Formats: sequence, structure tokens, C-alpha cells
Amino acid sequence: MVDYLPAVLVVVAFALHLAGERRAAARAGRPRGPARRRALTFYAGLLTILVALTGPVDTLAGQLFWVQMIQRLLVLTVAAPLIALGRPWMSLWRSFPLWVRRPVTRAVALSRFWAPVRWPFRAVAGPPGAWLAFSLNLLFWHLRGPFDLALRNSWMHLLEYAAFLLFGIFFWTLVTGSSRAASRFSHARRIGYLGTAMVTNVGLSIFLAFAQHPLYAPYVELAHRPGGISALADQQIGAGVMWAAGDVPLAIVLALLVHQWLTAHEATMTRLGSLLDATTTATGPSLGTAPEVGPSLAQAAGQSRETPPATNGPVRRWDGSP
Repeated sequence: MVDYLPAVLVVVAFALHLAGERRAAARAGRPRGPARRRALTFYAGLLTILVALTGPVDTLAGQLFWVQMIQRLLVLTVAAPLIALGRPWMSLWRSFPLWVRRPVTRAVALSRFWAPVRWPFRAVAGPPGAWLAFSLNLLFWHLRGPFDLALRNSWMHLLEYAAFLLFGIFFWTLVTGSSRAASRFSHARRIGYLGTAMVTNVGLSIFLAFAQHPLYAPYVELAHRPGGISALADQQIGAGVMWAAGDVPLAIVLALLVHQWLTAHEATMTRLGSLLDATTTATGPSLGTAPEVGPSLAQAAGQSRETPPATNGPVRRWDGSP
């Protein structure tokens, strides 16, 4: 049952979202273009989860450490950002009838019973909490105890990937600007936020790559693994996959954030220049230009040299003679 649970949850999420979108389109009376694009993005994220947690990828992940790393990267760096970009929250919630939504919303928002849930949710929804939860969750599931338990127990395996997906969505909603908290999150802060997360991934990859012995017992205990490689070589390949393939999506998003930041800065400077030009045109010459209220000093000096001053009598020489 546990093996089929990810597929069942993906199908349920798809059906709920589709029902919510149809209800919204019927209320609006026309198809919604941007909502349709977001829906396709969300469905791509669901498909990624289906590929990662079912079929050959999930089977090989129990035999090869490097496939386990690919599985984690599919959830953390592909499925989670696609779902964050899709913003499916309202469509999923809209699929339920109004007589269910109103009392549940009132209870969750105001009831004292739900107060212990509201505080952690608000903490994780903000930048510091989302970054800390994302990083600590990644490190926790690479410790020997949790890692080995998740390999041996199907329920712990499902809990592990549910945590990856949940905290990954919180993390990526701030990077992609898909939450209310992201509206107060500048491009410079997003760049630093994403860059420090890359440092965590690189540090963990280096630790796994330079370990002198295999760290995880279930892979060591395997009598045979595909390809015939040793457990240590398998771990080193997995560290390389995590380092290279894990940082590529983060680096692409980081480059896009830098481009958006520079574009927004250029647009701001252009608007300021246009506003300054308009102000100068409306108020006249700038302060550095002196207004012309009469002949210049040079003109006055030239006129004084060419035209003798007017006198009331004959002009006499310096010795008094006419």
C-alpha cells in the first residue's frame, strides 16, 4: 500500500486542482490564460513526483546511492519549484464546497486549538525560517540514522520525501516570488538567500565525496549492486551528482535573479532620468544657467571702448587745451 501511496496522492491532487480550476472558469465565464499556464506548471511538478517516487527510479534508489541522490534532486530542485511557480493553493481549496471551506477557514485562522500549528507555519513561511528548515532538513536526512531508517522502512521513506517536498515548496515560494512574504523580499536578498543554500549543498557533497569509507549500512550490506561498483565508489558518484546536478538548477535560477535585478535597476534609472527631464522642461533652465537680463559684461566693455562717454561740454586734453 505504501508503495502506491505517492501515485494515489498525485492523482488526488490533480483531480482536486482540475475541479477547482473548472469551478473558477465557470464563475468567470471564460478561460483564464495565466491560470492555465500555472496549472500546467503544477501538473509538471506532479509528474516529476510520479517519476521520482514510482517505477524504476524508486527501485534503483534502494540499490544505488547515486540514484537516491537523483531521486532527491528531482523532488527538491524540480518538483518543488514547479509547484511553487504553479501556485495551486487556491485551486485546490476551491474544489471543496463553500459550506466546508468557511468553517474550516474560520477554525484554522481563529481557533485556539490550531494555534500550535499557526506559529510554526508563519515561522517557516518567512525567509529565515524557510531557509533554515530547507537546510536543516537536507542535512538531517543525510545523517546515518535517518538515512538508514528511511531505506529500510517504507513509511519513513515516504515521510522523508514529504518533508523534502514541503520544505522545498516553502523555500522556492520565496525565491520565485509566489508568496506574500516574497513581496517584501528584494532581488538582492533573494540572491543571497539562494547562494547560501548552494553553500549547504556543496558542503554536504564535499563531505560525502571525501569520506574514507561508506557511510550508510544498507548499501554496504548489499551482496550485489547494478554495475558491480563498490559501495564507496557508489557514494562518491552520488556526491558528484549532488554537487554538479544539484547546483545547476540553483545556478540557473541565481543567474535569472541577477538578470531581473539588473533589469529592474536599469528601468528605475530610466524612469528617474525621464522624470528629471520632464521636471527641467516644465520649470525652465537649470540653476546652473544665469538668466539674460541685459547685455553681458563683455558687450558692455566693448561698447564703452567704441563709443566715448557723453559730456556736456567740449572735450579738453589733459593739459587743459581744447
